[in-house]
Amino acid sequence: MPTRGGYFQPGKQYTGVPYSSVKSVGRDIGFDIYLKTFLAAVQNPQSVLYTANLKGKVSNAECYYGKVCSTYTSYALQCGFPYVSRLNGPESRSGVTLVEPQSAAATQVGDFIYTPPKSVGGGSHIAIITEVTTNSSDQVTHVRVEESWPQTTKNTNRSAEKFNTHLASRNNKLYRITDLDAWHGENSAASFRFPNFEADSASPQINRVLLLDLGDWVPYEKDQVVKFNIMDRDAKGVTSLVIQRDNRVIEKIEDPGLGVLERTFSTCGDYTAYCELKDGSQSQACEFSVCDLDFKLPDEEILVGKPFELHFSSTNLEIAAIHFWSNQNMSGRHYVFVTAEDRKNGKVVIPAEAIQDRGDTQVWLIGENKYGRLKKRRNVDVQK
Repeated sequence: MPTRGGYFQPGKQYTGVPYSSVKSVGRDIGFDIYLKTFLAAVQNPQSVLYTANLKGKVSNAECYYGKVCSTYTSYALQCGFPYVSRLNGPESRSGVTLVEPQSAAATQVGDFIYTPPKSVGGGSHIAIITEVTTNSSDQVTHVRVEESWPQTTKNTNRSAEKFNTHLASRNNKLYRITDLDAWHGENSAASFRFPNFEADSASPQINRVLLLDLGDWVPYEKDQVVKFNIMDRDAKGVTSLVIQRDNRVIEKIEDPGLGVLERTFSTCGDYTAYCELKDGSQSQACEFSVCDLDFKLPDEEILVGKPFELHFSSTNLEIAAIHFWSNQNMSGRHYVFVTAEDRKNGKVVIPAEAIQDRGDTQVWLIGENKYGRLKKRRNVDVQK
């Protein structure tokens, strides 16, 4: 499994999830997939966690599933979609303020620390306070900080003195959200299918007979290769592999043996796959969906500060948002959330404020269903 500087070491126990800025290529754990989907992929030696490597293809990424500091903190703060770290403070959001004084004594659970870039164009960082310990005199003795950091999640319980030293370094700033609804705006997890905190906090039963290359409980794109890995870890004996779509058998493969079988599906729907065993029983079923999504940018030039219509379509997905990502401005990120009326009409008006930077800009169409999210990306050259 790839990570910063190489690979995770076999036989070593790690806590947390991989640090990897998957962007529009891989999938974010929590926002794009369930935690259990990642855990299922961990148990499949032929999953994308071991067969795919984003290094050299996506900046600040290695593992196909992962999180980074901004998505980790956004998940903890119950966002529907992640905010980059530099867009969490009062310059960008309502309902948030600088903590005064900037010290352990004033810190509360839920506060976050923002670390600005070292240089223009450099990366910033964000971490969240998850515990404040006091003594019998109600004096703060320790502050626990959690963050996504290479190689996985980092959990540091600093003494008050060391926390103050940390806070005073790198121009760090401690912020507090005073009105979570105002800070969220339209971007509350309660408005979307993901993140699904209830599902992520449950203990899943991982299939020991059959798993998918993407794990389990996961969406695929139409015509994307689906790789079924028959493992039969308990040596029960597999007699057939059965694939169903919308509860109807579409294929039964007799005596499939062990190892990987590949299929592609051009019909969108909800699928299951299970193995029939020698004792007459069935294995646990893997669940996945096959989906399609696409969008069309206008034929005329897209201009800074000018609204335009974006047309989209989807099958077996509900379009939730359009994400604009300027490749010139690290702060040039904007979500346009899609309403039920927009979905009915198959188009959404992109407001003027969504496009504030000229030049190369990523446009992501993001759809979701009960198994996760898919993203379709195109780039456009925005004109002044």
